[in-house]
Amino acid sequence: MTRTATLTLTATLLASTALADEVTIASWGGSYQEAQSKALFEPAAEATGVTVKQETYGGMSDVRLQVSTGQVTLDIVASGSGSAARAGAEGLLEELDYDVIDVSTFYPTLKSTYCVGGDVFSTVYAWNTDTFGADGPQSWADFWDVEKFPGSRAYRGSVAGALEPALMADGVPPEEVYEVLASEDGIERAIDKIRELKPHIDVFWTSGAQHAQLMKDGEVDMTTGWNGRFDNAAKDGAAVTYSFNQALLDYDCFAIPKGAPNKDVAMAFLAEISKPEYQDDLPKYITYGPTNKAAYDTGEISAETAAMLPSSPENAALQLPVSLEWYAEWETVAAEMYQEMLTE
Repeated sequence: MTRTATLTLTATLLASTALADEVTIASWGGSYQEAQSKALFEPAAEATGVTVKQETYGGMSDVRLQVSTGQVTLDIVASGSGSAARAGAEGLLEELDYDVIDVSTFYPTLKSTYCVGGDVFSTVYAWNTDTFGADGPQSWADFWDVEKFPGSRAYRGSVAGALEPALMADGVPPEEVYEVLASEDGIERAIDKIRELKPHIDVFWTSGAQHAQLMKDGEVDMTTGWNGRFDNAAKDGAAVTYSFNQALLDYDCFAIPKGAPNKDVAMAFLAEISKPEYQDDLPKYITYGPTNKAAYDTGEISAETAAMLPSSPENAALQLPVSLEWYAEWETVAAEMYQEMLTE
């Protein structure tokens, strides 16, 4: 990996600030933060001379508390894209400066006003290979087809990533899904489709660990869930595989809390870790894809590895990018309607 040619701008930005050359970064711990640390934080700290302090945190509720009390200690936080969109609308995050952070080779949907993409994951349908072999469902319509694919299902227990598959199963083209969902009638149409499948849903899962464990234990024949969790389950011996066709392309991102003590250094540090020569190392530690398309051109990601990553050009072309705009406008209403269905 070569970085010497790419450090001049960042070094200049860091040197020009009057703030301390350190940042405090909060993420979610575990193997995920370990992967971030090895691929992004530690190499960028070494290259730029910035001292990086890492913490684990509980998400945007922690940011809300710090901002509301005026005691902001975090400079950069990892976040889900939807959580960041809502936090930004609430006034909890700084707007990012894309004159500093170069996103010219990013997938266009993997950045926002308040958050820059750090990795890409997919909500997919997965199946038990002991039950179906390699010939499992290849569309959401197949996932709903209990005659062609008999057996038990698990499904998302919250609205995020739950409605879009239902509409595609109901025949709505992927490019029209969010247009249909932009009304209560459209939301009800999706929920009605889930009602149709509900007698075959044994579990409404609430965490990635749970849906992975369901497949490891063979408790269900197929489920929705996150691709990286299924890859890890397969490594642990689970009889599970999945398809990217019609999957939901989503991302985790990095944001700067409002009033961050080292805002300018944080902005430059985000610019650094957004470069392809860092992002191309992430798949070595976790099977989530880079948000920077140029990471696939450095030679670090093999064709075999790219075939497993949500953001590889071939896999990304099969998927529906999640609309943060829809979630910002409709999630609260949709969540209430979805909860009513769950408790029927």
